Amino acid sequence: MIKLTIGVDVSKDTLDVHLHPAGDHRQFSNDPRGFRSIVRWIAARPVARLVFEATGPYHRAFERAMGEAGLPLCKVNPRQAKRFGEALGQLAKTDRMDAGMLAHFGALLEPDVRPAPSKIISDLKDLHVARTALIKDRTAAKNREKNLTSPLLRRQIRQRLSS
Repeated sequence: MIKLTIGVDVSKDTLDVHLHPAGDHRQFSNDPRGFRSIVRWIAARPVARLVFEATGPYHRAFERAMGEAGLPLCKVNPRQAKRFGEALGQLAKTDRMDAGMLAHFGALLEPDVRPAPSKIISDLKDLHVARTALIKDRTAAKNREKNLTSPLLRRQIRQRLSS
């Protein structure tokens, strides 16, 4: 029996899902109800891997739900997937086409299957990203303060930095 490679294009509101080599395509909502529908749709099928791009906050809940369902996950770098599509000559870009391209990418290159990170790991990553952003903001404020001539603005930046 041929195992399927599933490509999923993740966006804020929807998940476009393509089965390779079967060619089936469906669209689901990017929420718990949509996750359950995907699991039901592919439950009786042999799945080699489920390939999706890292899309910031939009893929995290999907990744966790599919991992909990026991599906073999392959999170790929969006740049790598884009280059693969370009190499295939895919110039048009729709969510449906991206899902098909991701399925083809997974079937051809067989990226490593990795488990979804735990909730604790995901939360730690989010905290790290937030901390990094705060440090950049602080550095930018300090640099602005050095160049200000208005005493009022300098005082406001100092107050902001001390809070």
